[in-house]
Amino acid sequence: MADFDHRTDVLIVGSGAGALVGALVVREAGLEPLVVEKTDRIGGSSAMSGGGLWIPNNPVSREAGLDDSFEKAWRYLEAVVPDAGPAASPERRRAFLEHGPEMVEFLRRLGFRWHAAIGYPDYYPEKPGGSVTGRAIEGAIFDGRLLGPWLQRLRTYPGMPPIPVHTNEVSAFLVSLRTWRGFMMALRIFSRLIPRLWGRVPMGLGASLVGQLLHLCLQRQVPIWLESPLVELIAENGRVVGAVVEREGRRLRIAARGGVLLAAGGFEHNQEMRERYLPHPTRKEWAVGAPGNTGDAIRAAQAIGAAVALMDKAWGGPVVITPQGQPLFLVGERSLPFSIIVDSKGERFMNESASYVDCWRWQYERHRQVPAIPAWLIMESRHRRYYPFGTLPPGITPRSATGPQFLVRANTLRDLAQRIGVDPEGLERTVARFNEMARRGRDEDFHRGDSAYDRFYGDPRVKPNPNLGPLERPPFYATAVYPGELGTAGGLLTNEWGQVVREDGRPIPGLYATGNAAASIFGGTYPGPGSTLGPACVFAYIGMQHVVRTLREAD
Repeated sequence: MADFDHRTDVLIVGSGAGALVGALVVREAGLEPLVVEKTDRIGGSSAMSGGGLWIPNNPVSREAGLDDSFEKAWRYLEAVVPDAGPAASPERRRAFLEHGPEMVEFLRRLGFRWHAAIGYPDYYPEKPGGSVTGRAIEGAIFDGRLLGPWLQRLRTYPGMPPIPVHTNEVSAFLVSLRTWRGFMMALRIFSRLIPRLWGRVPMGLGASLVGQLLHLCLQRQVPIWLESPLVELIAENGRVVGAVVEREGRRLRIAARGGVLLAAGGFEHNQEMRERYLPHPTRKEWAVGAPGNTGDAIRAAQAIGAAVALMDKAWGGPVVITPQGQPLFLVGERSLPFSIIVDSKGERFMNESASYVDCWRWQYERHRQVPAIPAWLIMESRHRRYYPFGTLPPGITPRSATGPQFLVRANTLRDLAQRIGVDPEGLERTVARFNEMARRGRDEDFHRGDSAYDRFYGDPRVKPNPNLGPLERPPFYATAVYPGELGTAGGLLTNEWGQVVREDGRPIPGLYATGNAAASIFGGTYPGPGSTLGPACVFAYIGMQHVVRTLREAD
């Protein structure tokens, strides 16, 4: 390997959770990793996310009381994952389930502090092998001050600084003005902010996940280059031996003795790739993933013969656009009572409380029959009075927070329908039927509130169904809903060792992929909270263990 500007053992492209886990595996084996990040911030979508990892049979959840096993998890995946070809092969699923607990223990030995998100169910808990208790884990509250100057480089969700909260606390916090448990949860969360008076920076969710991983990398002096995008991969005799990376205005040829790990996210911010692969209509303005996710790594691997799969799949869900143009991913807001989602005819077409990936798919299916992009989230006064909406606290809706497609207000449903271009008679009929079902506590049309997952984001004070509340008290509100994405789910096809493969299934030596740069093992289904980050970290762990073994055998 001649004519290289820099040499390392493993080049890791991207800086999200999977990338940093991979770097730690390489470093702990006594080898040299190099992490290169395209943007000026570290953490990618991982740092902006809820930070949960769906890892069945993991030791942290078992110690917290979860009854789980490989067999239960296998049965659950058999029930919920569709036949999606080699991306979701039995071999890849088995590797994920077998090595997931190992990865969790590996990080714990290094000093990573975990939290079991007990009470946050699988997304289909009633399916065989499903868990109402939940299999998600995440980082414990972390003091960002430990990152020193790197704290300012940690990516955060726009307009929302890191907060010290866990995902299994969010549902109670959403109804903090309604229940004693919610009020106590809010007090607990606010009490975690007190250390700020002494200069500490308590963080939860994705900030804790990436913050802790970054801290472990900094302790081990893992080199990290920011503002260093991948340009192309370098292959010799069919093997990837490095890559070209742009840094400080120069294109550097980097040799990677053990290979390259692509962990640079998907392509949700690449409009051309969206148009080519995703359902239509599709707009990058609806995406809430990290802005650097433009498919660079996927395209670089395709250029040397890599196969891709599931490119029409995404980790999507209902998204609204604030008056400032910021996309806001709806989770609890659409699930709480006193609200419905309707199409242009004013008709419901989904279980509003279901998994966001299902809602994304249902909106596209409906749009092929009736204009449903945008759809409209219709709320009545109690929804606004009782619950937060995005960054708006309960009961506060300033005029500056409203717009022609965001929190449109009217005193009657008919007037509201006319303002947003929805059929008034259709909306009035839909609301009348919905109100009858809400009073009885049974959604006969879409079964909203039947699942334990639905009820996780419900209001327990609303009886008899915590997800159903009639829309009858003015004023009424409407917000346009689009099928946006946390990230894309299709990408490079990999085997059970995380190796990128060609169309004929043969691995490309020296090339690995994980996270949203790789096609999902779940075939576009989201089994539970953390179904992106869980496999991302596990396959980074598997792939880099494979690199370590390969290098040791070569030596």
